[in-house]
Amino acid sequence: MKKRFIKVGLLPLALVPLAVVALLARPAPKPLVFEDPTPPQQQTMLVSPLPTLAPLVAKVEPAVVNISVQGHIRVQTNPLFDDPFFRRFFGIPEQSGEEEFESAGSGVIVDSQHGYVLTNSHVIEKADRIAVSLADNRELEAKLVGSDPEADLAVIQIKPEHLTAIPLGDSDNLHVGDYVVAVGNPFHLGHTVTAGIVSALGRSSLGLEGYEDFIQTDAAINPGNSGGALVDLQGNLIGINTAIAGPNGANVGIGFAIPINMAKSIMDQLVRHGEVRRGQLGVLVQDVTPELAAALNIDVPKGAIVARVEPQSAAETARIEVGDVITKVEGKQVDNAADLRNMIGLMEIEHSINIELIRDGKTMTVTVTLTPLKYARTNGEDLDPRLAGAVFGVVEGHNTPGSHNLEVVDIEHDSNPYRAGLRKGDIVVAVNRERVTSVAELKEVLAAGSDALLFQLQRGDAALFLVIE
Repeated sequence: MKKRFIKVGLLPLALVPLAVVALLARPAPKPLVFEDPTPPQQQTMLVSPLPTLAPLVAKVEPAVVNISVQGHIRVQTNPLFDDPFFRRFFGIPEQSGEEEFESAGSGVIVDSQHGYVLTNSHVIEKADRIAVSLADNRELEAKLVGSDPEADLAVIQIKPEHLTAIPLGDSDNLHVGDYVVAVGNPFHLGHTVTAGIVSALGRSSLGLEGYEDFIQTDAAINPGNSGGALVDLQGNLIGINTAIAGPNGANVGIGFAIPINMAKSIMDQLVRHGEVRRGQLGVLVQDVTPELAAALNIDVPKGAIVARVEPQSAAETARIEVGDVITKVEGKQVDNAADLRNMIGLMEIEHSINIELIRDGKTMTVTVTLTPLKYARTNGEDLDPRLAGAVFGVVEGHNTPGSHNLEVVDIEHDSNPYRAGLRKGDIVVAVNRERVTSVAELKEVLAAGSDALLFQLQRGDAALFLVIE
């Protein structure tokens, strides 16, 4: 019998099952098509670009810089270490009393032709070296043009080469609910962008600065954002980010920025003079309340009531009286005492202004020429609870015209500082061995914290030390 061999893998076509042949011969099925029920006009909307802030950021980012600061600060040491005999007896080396520090913040280029950068005063405070890093990775040395601790603003200058400045907006046109974008250098991360809205306007009495009129925003602001830009959706600078409110310095959606209109006025003086030459009206004022309005028979819901007129002040010269209600300065509405303080604080000495006020139910306008700052009063309680009852002020030097001293201008007899020995007329020379000549410097020393406050005073021709606990 013959054997049949079938090669594996070769299958004659005739032996292929018909079902398979039929399948191979069938035409390819048409692809399934699903109809879109969306109307044509809405389909066009779906394929349009999504909203983005990228063009705005590209416009603004080159004008925002990172600022690095190196310097020295005094550190609190045991007073005995200053005694050479004590150090020699116990073999203690001489104490320098200083230590180096490094910090970082943000700034905004506001003038590309001159290289002016606007930032916060506390960012460059006590700096020996200021370095500015640009968005294009260049690092430039900067010099201090001028600083104003009372408003927490400073101007520094860099080499004006290939710089991009940011256009200045008008913060008076802001409204609660407007969208804003914050750009800065939080936590040394470099350029960072956050967005939010204007949460409130005209925030004051926060105890952050001497002059407060903050924009409140929920755009995330963190340590390192200080001095950075707050811009509107047109890319205009409308504020300088300066502070946050939150536990342990963490962002909780409450940030504050200095309005650019206020910053611009201060910046102009810093560039021209290197300092702010503030004029003084010479009044103590308080807010109009319904109770005061009724008691004084005043038919106005807002304003600043004059509670005291300083002798030989601009207000006395203009015949402003106690009980007058100031309602406008240069045509701008005065809603409260903080408004008046901020408006006057932005004006230079010898500047003449029109003040509208109400006296005995009648509206009148007086012209006042602002005088040099002689009395800048601050309640001690606002500086430290242990100083409650004392009032500190910057006054002109008694023996050196043009100089200024920090003086106790008023004190309550039943207060803690009075019981400790502080008296009206005392000139504060130093606190905790740090020389002070202004309320801002006193605030800075007190912020360092101490179990007891060591005051060095001048009382008449005598000098003395005083401890307040």
